[in-house]
Amino acid sequence: MSTVRDLMTPDVRSIPASETLDRAAQLMREHHIGALPVRGADGSLTGIVTDRDIIVKCVAAGHDPAKTTAGELAEGDPVSVDVSADSDEAVRVMSDARIRRLLVLDGGEPVGMVTEADLARALPSDQLVAFVSAVYAGR
Repeated sequence: MSTVRDLMTPDVRSIPASETLDRAAQLMREHHIGALPVRGADGSLTGIVTDRDIIVKCVAAGHDPAKTTAGELAEGDPVSVDVSADSDEAVRVMSDARIRRLLVLDGGEPVGMVTEADLARALPSDQLVAFVSAVYAGR
């Protein structure tokens, strides 16, 4: 059985909660990523901002991404697993939370992200179908 370390995309970038969403979008474009963990002033993880969040919760809602901060948009604690977790645990957590990106932590620090694309490359087709069904059911 593979571990989360085998699945994840390494080198997670994060953004301070005080940074604006236009800067978050620029970082996503520069690094070809779709999500950024958000850190509070004390360095703790306070949430995750996705490209879809910026569009739906900021731009489409009529807010200015140059004036809205990542901290204003990030909601709740980010869903995560430890780097030593097995791939089944990652799929279960993502399915239960109905999320498409899972933060991977090592000693409380972000070291990677498991995405839908990572699962598509690594999972057997029956397990991938079960994941997709769980995440997208009822949307």
